[in-house]
Amino acid sequence: MGREFVDIFDEWIDSYDDSVSGKDEEYREVFAGYDDILQKVADEAKGFTVEFGVGTGNLTEKLLANGLSVLGIEPNAAMRGRTQERFPEVNIEDGDFTSFPLPEEPIDTVVSTYAFHHLTDEEKSEAARHYAKVLAPDGQVVFADTMFSSDEARLAQWKKVEKQGFIHLLEDLKREYYTTLPKMKAIFREAGFAVSFSQLNDYVWLIHAKKQS
Repeated sequence: MGREFVDIFDEWIDSYDDSVSGKDEEYREVFAGYDDILQKVADEAKGFTVEFGVGTGNLTEKLLANGLSVLGIEPNAAMRGRTQERFPEVNIEDGDFTSFPLPEEPIDTVVSTYAFHHLTDEEKSEAARHYAKVLAPDGQVVFADTMFSSDEARLAQWKKVEKQGFIHLLEDLKREYYTTLPKMKAIFREAGFAVSFSQLNDYVWLIHAKKQS
């Protein structure tokens, strides 16, 4: 699920950290406050945590620094290897947002940053329902990802990016499955979560969904 974009990261692995640090002008606004965004996600996590899309391990590092036990899930072999080298003590498995090896420990939190948009809205719904089944009774989902407040806001952002001349970013925004807040709210509520949102930059929102008994 969401694996159609896996090969893109074979090309991006060596420049990804430069992009998130603001060196890539096209993506500077997308990754504005990147370190703080990761820290917010890490600070909301608790207990045994499953991280989806570990990438180069930037969020993994913060989760470990907070003293959490982490299972990393990453579909891209090169990214998986890179993060395993950084953190040999962490179990990093091949998998995606719904297909991953279940740990023996109860899952208290699932986290992800800049990755949930690889799934269609239907796949996001499937993932949310799956989390409702596998999370501990008081479990939670903490994601940070690009979303739009409405369909109109999405179109306005496309026009802004086109005017800026950011062709690669525009292609990205149109190619992948960036959804809206109302849709994301419905996805998690229908799966049995109480969900809240907070905006972290012009593109990224924090999704905090708590499993309801």
